[in-house]
Amino acid sequence: MTTSIDLRETISDKPLIGLFRLMRDFRLIYLGAALSLGVAAAARSGTYLLLGQFADNILGGETAAQSLPLVALGFLGLAGVTGVFTFISGTLAARTSESIAQRLRNYIYDHIQRLTFSYHDQTKTGELIQRSTSDIDAVRRFFAEQAIGAGRIFLLFIVNLAALLYLNWQLALYSIVVVPFTVLMSFFFFRQVSKAYEAYQEQDAVLSNTLQENLTGVRVVKAFARQAFERDKFDVENWEKFTRGKRLLLMHSLYWPISDILTGGQMLAGFTIGAIMAINGDISVGTYLSYAGMVIWIIWPIRNLGRLIVQMSSGMVSFKRITKVIQQEREPLCEGDYTPADCLRGQIIFENVSFAYEEDNPVLQDINFRCEPGQIVALIGSTGSGKTTLANLLPRFYEYTSGRITLDGVELKRYPRNYLRGQIGVVEQEPFLFSRTIRENITYGIDREVSEDEIITAAKAAAVHESITSFPNEYDTLVGEKGVTLSGGQKQRLAIARTIIKDPCILILDDATSSVDIETETEIRAALEGLMEDRTTFIIAHRIQSVMIADLIIVLDGGRVVQIGSHEELLSQEGAYRKIFDIQTRIEAELEKEIASVEKLAS
Repeated sequence: MTTSIDLRETISDKPLIGLFRLMRDFRLIYLGAALSLGVAAAARSGTYLLLGQFADNILGGETAAQSLPLVALGFLGLAGVTGVFTFISGTLAARTSESIAQRLRNYIYDHIQRLTFSYHDQTKTGELIQRSTSDIDAVRRFFAEQAIGAGRIFLLFIVNLAALLYLNWQLALYSIVVVPFTVLMSFFFFRQVSKAYEAYQEQDAVLSNTLQENLTGVRVVKAFARQAFERDKFDVENWEKFTRGKRLLLMHSLYWPISDILTGGQMLAGFTIGAIMAINGDISVGTYLSYAGMVIWIIWPIRNLGRLIVQMSSGMVSFKRITKVIQQEREPLCEGDYTPADCLRGQIIFENVSFAYEEDNPVLQDINFRCEPGQIVALIGSTGSGKTTLANLLPRFYEYTSGRITLDGVELKRYPRNYLRGQIGVVEQEPFLFSRTIRENITYGIDREVSEDEIITAAKAAAVHESITSFPNEYDTLVGEKGVTLSGGQKQRLAIARTIIKDPCILILDDATSSVDIETETEIRAALEGLMEDRTTFIIAHRIQSVMIADLIIVLDGGRVVQIGSHEELLSQEGAYRKIFDIQTRIEAELEKEIASVEKLAS
């Protein structure tokens, strides 16, 4: 396990500084990898120096036969040192890179879950998946291959240049004439590739999001026979990724022939000059052999340095993309100075409360009402009137922008969010189930041991027990992704059972019976009446039948309260509630009439 640290300290305008900070706890290991490369590089240079000494002083001499075994052992020893320390370096670099990637993945996963609801509203899921997977993998490759590769090239250059200077300083200087030009060209391509790679990654995120949406909504696609439309939409985004990828590869393709010409010309010139010097007697044959071996480990690594510099851009661009997520402020779950010792009573007062997702575009305006402990409050109104938004203010999913909300006489913002969410049970309008067993979905969020009787009692209260026992594995039945193996009503009732077993002080039922039939809705309402007793409950609904039992009905329109009162009080008034009641009553009467006529014809 890697040490848990706050990676927000790695944020920097300069990616290299941020990547260096990311190595905390692993710098000594990575330094060991670099030093091992230095030993391997020195051993490799020693091989060519030994070759030169062998050619000049031993080969053709009287003691050649006796010295040959020692020279062979020297070559074998140096090769062994090179291989062992190269292996050690690779192992240490892999350990560092995998540990950093593991730490980064764990942190970004935890960080994303702690970001605000508003951030998730504005950010596409596919983009977050992209940054949590391929971008982190690019950072892993940076440490595993590119950074350590650049260190290897640097050490090879320094060690072999020092050895060449020892052999012949003039020949050494001739051999590095092209190095500054290669490095400058590499940095030029680095800037170009960075821009191209960032554009490519952005389009890759768009493509991932398109794929994720299509797979998530595959039933809708099939139901509306929109496969061809989705294919064409994907093809457009895929073509854009293709063109951006082609531009990225073009940058790489341009770099290689230019660098090959420069380095190849440098090596040819070096070999020629060295050969002339050997012919003229300025250097020995052994020195030339040593030079010919070492100059390759100067020129070709510099060529590869350019490749690595270009590739390192991907790691730095990906790190910048990751830091954009890390820079987002977390939702402060423990912020608040008031945590009551006892369970909440549930007295809630809204005083001139307004809320807006964006400035100058209010969703709720001047909301005023009072809810006493144990009351059932119903929110009703047309789609987009602000019902769900109002309820989301209570667990502090969003913060109201003006006004005041008190809970048991205490300002709502004084309660820590994690405390409120532990005391408030929410059944959402679109229930979400995890790809786990039914038992695990019902007990999700419960930190204590839950008995079988408690699970069954909650399932019965939600009128889903009989449906569960009809499955071969009953409560151990594995639920498909997002609950696709269950009907809409079964998913809704499982979500209700999950809230019931939580035993919250305050309930929020966001259109919780919208996916069930009238008979099941009646069963659920009857079961919930016992649960609602002595608990403040908010019911968000469209059906009048679902809100008639409420002590207080709040009618919303355009983010404002247009009517408030009990069912009887609102029916006695002219207004939106009575219009909704009349329309729904007329529709139900017509439906019953049609059913009766069909049954009459059938008989």
